[in-house]
Amino acid sequence: MSLIKLMRPRHWLKNVFVALALVFSRSFFPHEITMTLLGILAFSLTASAVYIFNDLMDAPQDRLHKIKKNRPIASGAVTLFSAYVLLAILGISAAAIDFIAFRSPWTLLLLVAYFALNCGYSLKWKHVPILDVTILSSGFMLRMFYGGLIIGEYISDWLYLTVLSMSFFMSLGKRRNEILKFGENAGKVRKVLEFYSAGFLDKNMYVCLSLTNVFYALWAIHMGGLFIWTAPLVLIICMRYSLLAERSEFADPVDILLHDRGILGLVLGYVVVVAGLFLFSTG
Repeated sequence: MSLIKLMRPRHWLKNVFVALALVFSRSFFPHEITMTLLGILAFSLTASAVYIFNDLMDAPQDRLHKIKKNRPIASGAVTLFSAYVLLAILGISAAAIDFIAFRSPWTLLLLVAYFALNCGYSLKWKHVPILDVTILSSGFMLRMFYGGLIIGEYISDWLYLTVLSMSFFMSLGKRRNEILKFGENAGKVRKVLEFYSAGFLDKNMYVCLSLTNVFYALWAIHMGGLFIWTAPLVLIICMRYSLLAERSEFADPVDILLHDRGILGLVLGYVVVVAGLFLFSTG
């Protein structure tokens, strides 16, 4: 159980971004579906390897934290040797799945890039302002492009810009939430928060929120048909997320989604509407 907890499987939810190319290209064929599922599995294993590496690097500090001290490595529930072995198994398994299923150096390169960027984040870059949120945002972008590569689908310019601005919006919201939660001790809990102010994060969140909705609307027009009518729902989802990021005790997008019925219902509603548009589309 501790090893499973160490892998943080609930964060695999972020890997739905791998399926964006499949969904919005409407390539619902057995081969493409299979490739996408294998891609999600490979990315999930890689992400778990990253989480283990992060916990290994942060264990000494986590033991001094009143909440993080309960993490598997910091608490001693998982030994360092076991953690390194599991990390190696996950990394090798992800690479093997990618090589056998896709046989492309480019897909493997994206997995390696994701792992390397996040290892750099864990070691040092998480303390560098702007660079930290850039790396957090890059994870969503790499997932999306990975999903496009494995099924040979082009990621449209408007979709790329939508996910880019949305990723920065969520990453900045994570930092905004941490400042709110930790208050005067924010810089002690996370060093990079010494460089951020609530005002700076608010302004840039608003910019990214605005761009997300504009880019999404342009992408929806590009998709054609009745797809533009999903834009108001996306606007409401973004507003709900912004409200929670500034008030909730949760900072991570996955935590917000899983702990708030309102935003979960809105997201599920969006999925149903999009599925309906695709099902009844005559285009």
